[in-house]
Amino acid sequence: MVFGMTKTYSGFIAILGPTNAGKSTLVNQIMGRKVSIVSHKVQTTRTNLRAVKMVGARQLIFVDTPGVFRPKRRLDRAMVGAAMDAFSDADAVLLVVDATHGITDTIRGLVDKIKNHKNLFVALNKVDAVRKDKLLPMVAELSNMADFSEIFMISALKNDGINEMLNALAAVMPESPYLFDAADAVDVPDNLYLAELTREKIYKYIHQELPYHINVVTERVDVDADGVLDIYQKIVVANDAHKKIVIGRGGEQLKKIGTDARHDIQDQWGVNARLHLFVRVEENWEEMAENYTDQGLEFKK
Repeated sequence: MVFGMTKTYSGFIAILGPTNAGKSTLVNQIMGRKVSIVSHKVQTTRTNLRAVKMVGARQLIFVDTPGVFRPKRRLDRAMVGAAMDAFSDADAVLLVVDATHGITDTIRGLVDKIKNHKNLFVALNKVDAVRKDKLLPMVAELSNMADFSEIFMISALKNDGINEMLNALAAVMPESPYLFDAADAVDVPDNLYLAELTREKIYKYIHQELPYHINVVTERVDVDADGVLDIYQKIVVANDAHKKIVIGRGGEQLKKIGTDARHDIQDQWGVNARLHLFVRVEENWEEMAENYTDQGLEFKK
């Protein structure tokens, strides 16, 4: 090391846990803005989103993985495989446990797979919704399951306990040049980020009628002479019945989804935008490459 230079540290932290444990909410809270889809629907994170957080001179690269569950479809198997790949390459592992559900068989099975990792941490999440006398037995059971470096009691939604957790994770990052720019950022393609915002709105408005078999793809983004973004996205569903649900009577449902997503895009990016949504039926889209275009509506400022 050259004399006078400050040591730098940088490493990857895999966030693992069951579906709906609050992993995406935690990443959003750490970064101070929405970077990963948040929904009451389970199994909604479909890719490993990397979020870079600076804690002093230490760079924490969070890999927000798909929730771990029993895979049935090809897409499901890929999601679970992505989660376990992130674990194997990480410098630290953060297991997120939903305190309102307790220590489930899924948690026990997951701990058994990761218990030999040298830097293993637990975030016992949603503790604000559980009586204190119920929390201590959970901590005791977790402590007996693996040699965790620390078990944090947090509320990702309320930002309780997050700073202490970040400091502890930063302390185990290896000495290394920064792997990303020394600034908080999200390493996710803009097209994917835009698609996630729209998909979140679909789950918001169609939370009972529509199953999980839906995808959003950003086909292209154009910028006009006034700097307004024209965003073209396709919403892929499994059958005509699902298509009718997404579009709604007279296109009203699709209009609500598009308007809400466009507002999010404009608020978070500080730009003006027009969002063009197209709904396409592709029965086996989860098993096939994506290749579709169809009916659409436009949402202007």
